[in-house]
Amino acid sequence: MTERFDCYYCRDNLHGKKYVKKDEKHVCTKCFDKLCANTCAECRRPIGADAKELNHKNRHWHEDCFRCAKCYKPLANEPFSARDDGKIMCGKCGSREDGNRCQACYKVVMPGTQNVEYKKKVWHEECFTCFECKQPIRSQSFLNKGDDIYCGPCHDKKFAKKCFHCKQPITSGGISYQDQPWHSECFVCRTCRKNLAGTRFTSHEEHVYCVDCYKTSVAKQCNGCKNPITGFGHGTNVVNYEGHSWHEYCFNCKKCSLSLANKRFVINGENIYCPDCAKKL
Repeated sequence: MTERFDCYYCRDNLHGKKYVKKDEKHVCTKCFDKLCANTCAECRRPIGADAKELNHKNRHWHEDCFRCAKCYKPLANEPFSARDDGKIMCGKCGSREDGNRCQACYKVVMPGTQNVEYKKKVWHEECFTCFECKQPIRSQSFLNKGDDIYCGPCHDKKFAKKCFHCKQPITSGGISYQDQPWHSECFVCRTCRKNLAGTRFTSHEEHVYCVDCYKTSVAKQCNGCKNPITGFGHGTNVVNYEGHSWHEYCFNCKKCSLSLANKRFVINGENIYCPDCAKKL
């Protein structure tokens, strides 16, 4: 006599019939569909004994229901990702949803594409552009001003101090004279072009001169000693009268040598006299 082989639930004989083994129990397909089948996470219908079933982390799907929640691409044989909200997505859509977004165009920066990361933010390479000229920075050096990014030339043009002489940006070094910035190579004597950094010099009508050139080319000649009035060293004070100039120490009475600076005097030809000596002439 043949041993009975019955469905665990309805007790129908399973000999010659299709059945499913569930938790070590033999179940006919009718009872399986009614009592044991898992519910599809997508369509919420039972996954019958005759259907292909896919599962991931205690969730179950019909094979045809296992699709990307965004583009509906079948994922039975494709890589996928499960989001925290329960949605299943293909790799491409998952990257778009969860990936970093470009700070310029706000589109997703796809993994493997050329991009720039700066201060924990990310840009497409072609979106990381100079605020001024709008050209991509790419491999160039750059500087920031607040939240704006500048290529080196635009930053220098917009923000660097400009040389008082040539009016071009000073990108490094430089010299300050009378609160005006200069390139060190521009801070030269106007006459002989000698570099004046670290040497004695003077200025005249917005130009700078070395001591020697100032004496020979610019300085007025003392009407007394006939030497240039430079303003350097001894006797920096000058006396001017009717287009003539004297060192203060040269402005003396021709006859008695009395200093006449800040005193009354008389001019006779090229010479000056005190009032007493002038009377004796």
